[in-house]
Amino acid sequence: MKFSIAEENYIKAIYHLQQADGNVTTNELAAELNTKAASVTDMLKKLKTKKLLNYEKYQGFRLSAEGRKIALGIVRKHRLWEYFLVEKLQFGWDEVHAVAEELEHITSKKLIDKLDAFLDYPKFDPHGDPIPDSSGRMAAQKHINLIDLPLNEPAEIVSVGSQSTELLELLRHKNLSMGVIVEVKRKFSFDHSIEIKIKSQSPFIISQQLAQALFVKKI
Repeated sequence: MKFSIAEENYIKAIYHLQQADGNVTTNELAAELNTKAASVTDMLKKLKTKKLLNYEKYQGFRLSAEGRKIALGIVRKHRLWEYFLVEKLQFGWDEVHAVAEELEHITSKKLIDKLDAFLDYPKFDPHGDPIPDSSGRMAAQKHINLIDLPLNEPAEIVSVGSQSTELLELLRHKNLSMGVIVEVKRKFSFDHSIEIKIKSQSPFIISQQLAQALFVKKI
């Protein structure tokens, strides 16, 4: 079954929202896609007719097993293209999201399988998000929020909580990227900011908001 770009965007948005919330409401989806609730309702009816959604009255909706399979395929394409753009074409990690949003709608399974093989089956995209394999399985990532890292324990940055251009631009400015080893030197109770240290740089302070957008694994 083929889907329009709009349908695929809805399916992917529902997938991401239900990761956090379980069931998704019409208003949440409208806010995520920056559209009107009436438009969302129309699209949900279409997706329900195609058996891609389960709906419970007053509870919201979530993807059916088939809907989740479609969503994982879209997510797989998006993250593989991001990996390709960064690793092979030297795009910055803050430049690839919008390009991958276009490329994720390519329908050729053969192309995506060959891309996966060409890239040697990467497990994570440039932002640390797991890449589903051809069966929809994803590698588990054991990480903690940077703000929860104990003092003076080295850890590696493995994921970011958002792919907003503003966040990635700030991280680049502060030399914080995937694979960087970081230690927390001080935590300030006044505003919950933290002082961190990375190799060959003097310690510097980052905000609570930035710290909460970074995930690390202990070394």
